Amino acid sequence: MSQLRQHHSQIIRLGLSSHKHLIPPLLNFCALSDTTDALTYALKLFDSIPQPDAFLYNTIIRGFLHSQLLPTNFILLFYSHMLQNSVLPNNFTFPSLLRACSNIQHGKQIHAHLFKFGFGAHRFSLNNLIHMYVTFQALEEARRVFHAIPHPDSVSWTSLISGYSRWGLIDEAFTIFQLMPQKNSASWNAMIAAYVQTNRFHEAFALFDRLKAENIVLDKFVAATILSACTGLGALEQGKWIHEYIMRNGIELDSKLATAIIDMYCKCGCLEKALQVFHSLPLPFRGNSFWNCMIGGLAMHGKGETAIQLFKEMERQMVAPDNITFLNLLTACAHSGLVEEGRHYFCYMIRVHGLQPRMEHFGCMVDLLGRAGMVQEARKLIDEMPLSPDVTVLGTLLGACKKHKNIELGEEMGRRVIELEPNNSGRYVLLANLYANAGRWEDVAKVRKLMDDRGVKKAPGFSMVELQGTVHEFMAGERNHPQAKELHAKVYEMLERLKSVGYVADNNGRELHGHDLDEEEERENPLYYHSEKLAIAFGLLRTKSGQTLRILKNLRICEDCHRACKLISSVFDREIILRDRNRFHHFKMGQCSCQDYW
Repeated sequence: MSQLRQHHSQIIRLGLSSHKHLIPPLLNFCALSDTTDALTYALKLFDSIPQPDAFLYNTIIRGFLHSQLLPTNFILLFYSHMLQNSVLPNNFTFPSLLRACSNIQHGKQIHAHLFKFGFGAHRFSLNNLIHMYVTFQALEEARRVFHAIPHPDSVSWTSLISGYSRWGLIDEAFTIFQLMPQKNSASWNAMIAAYVQTNRFHEAFALFDRLKAENIVLDKFVAATILSACTGLGALEQGKWIHEYIMRNGIELDSKLATAIIDMYCKCGCLEKALQVFHSLPLPFRGNSFWNCMIGGLAMHGKGETAIQLFKEMERQMVAPDNITFLNLLTACAHSGLVEEGRHYFCYMIRVHGLQPRMEHFGCMVDLLGRAGMVQEARKLIDEMPLSPDVTVLGTLLGACKKHKNIELGEEMGRRVIELEPNNSGRYVLLANLYANAGRWEDVAKVRKLMDDRGVKKAPGFSMVELQGTVHEFMAGERNHPQAKELHAKVYEMLERLKSVGYVADNNGRELHGHDLDEEEERENPLYYHSEKLAIAFGLLRTKSGQTLRILKNLRICEDCHRACKLISSVFDREIILRDRNRFHHFKMGQCSCQDYW
């Protein structure tokens, strides 16, 4: 801007301030600069022009929209100023105006003006009109505009697909996708992204297989989207294939795609490969989100000390941490039992970086203290929070009370979280388990009855295992699997071998039965058929000795399955990498990477 002002002053001194070819480039530069100062200068410059034309008005409108520094209504007021000065809009005016509409009433007025001024057949404007209507969930209006276009292009189709997906109408979006005569990478990406964003990962992979079969060129956007699906399913082999494809075909590797690759490797349990990719990329790729992703990956794997070292390196590289950085750092401390380090960085984010802790940061500190058995200090932190604690923070303390058998405080937290989230089955189950551990079976029965009275169903547990590029899913108590008989026999054989080395099921099953289990009931013990045990048994059936098993579970692993996994890794000489709702567990030679601290 300082250079521009010098050039502008020279133009004025030379008496060329009204020259029609010199002023528009100055105005365009100011309008598209992302500072309030530049926009103010653009308005002053605009006001000095005797008779601004539609091009100059469009430049200011586009600049305001690009900057997002002023309310969008200001853009519509500026458009009104344009009409009052008898300057007719052109086909470049309406796309920006439609994107500036903050409500559907304004959008409909611009729609009317589009036709009033004779641009009702302008494809670019009509595509923006479709986008405007789907933004406000006016899907029927969007379809009417779409059908009014004589020959809709790929942008028209993709806007409609994205619009339906945005509002959760995924099957309807797929119907539109199927009708699209010529699909391009943008439309494939829109449909795959719709499945990924709604956790319909299997359908995302099926569509991706179709894309490959039809020899559609994979671009960086599709690659990033399908990597997210790999992350969601823990599909490491698929993720590796995409990474190799990117490298082999020279796909542009921007910061977003690089972060997606790191995230995939972290969440598919291949931390070494994630670190390898991270360190192999040049510094320009390592933006804030890139560092956050790697620190978060280390946190999930319980590598607290390494996460702290990476954070220090981030600061040395002059990359400013944000709230997400510290959230990941505190999580890393919590998962590794680094209490003093966690306290330090909680204060450090405020004192050094001026970042005020959010609810999530307080939740991490409660988790950190609670895991370490400092439940009273965690309670004190909650009481002194400047924010009213949400159900997640209170639930975290409840979990700590269960772990450390603080019945009185746990009971108080349990009742509070149930009242705050009466339809969340996990809250009831945690309180019931707290009572079960204390042998208070009457209270367990009361919690179960409360669940029944309120119609709350326990969330089903499921686990997934990837074998030879195919992801297999198992529900707890699976009875309908094609190989159910063989699978259950393998589970029983597996657990019999574990019993020979001292395994005894942790019968919180008494929580359901209310008494000790006899031999026949023991064989049908629900603990035997938790989803991760089924997934591991299937992996043992279908893989060779020594092959690593990678399991993804939707719930937190229970204590019984955690103990069983340690024994399986020793008895069967297998490494098992299991990702539950909270973190990763690497089971090897009878030990777990979490060191029983989860």
